[in-house]
Amino acid sequence: MSELIEGAQAPDFDVAGALGPITLADFKGKPLVVYFYPKDDTPGCTKESQAFSALKADFEKAGASLLGVSKDSLARHAKFTAKYDLTVPLGSDPDGVMIERYGSWVEKTLYGRQYMGIDRSTFLIDADGKLARIWRKVRVPGHAEAVLDAVKSLKA
Repeated sequence: MSELIEGAQAPDFDVAGALGPITLADFKGKPLVVYFYPKDDTPGCTKESQAFSALKADFEKAGASLLGVSKDSLARHAKFTAKYDLTVPLGSDPDGVMIERYGSWVEKTLYGRQYMGIDRSTFLIDADGKLARIWRKVRVPGHAEAVLDAVKSLKA
């Protein structure tokens, strides 16, 4: 898998969502923010999804859609969404196909132990389906706001 770069065509995807399959083509002609996160109902992932949910109306006003993706099942996503009143649609990628296409399945280290996991990463895909911005190893505080600023700058 080659490294994704800004300006390149966004990899196509097809993940399960609460209302049916979600594909890149569904967002043709408008910006899309895709954020990958490790696991539903963990502290960082909860804060990130809450931050994007809190700003969802601002993203929509700027013309962009949001999509959160993890390997969690649709049932787990439904519980997570209900528990925290999340408004961002969540995609389920249990086999990690989309996650790997976006280069977000990486080797991680925790307490000296190495393992494979999801890199907290965000991709801003422009209306033409190109990668406008890529954020890797995301720190949650202030991130949703920074992504919103990047969406607004697309129109400038």
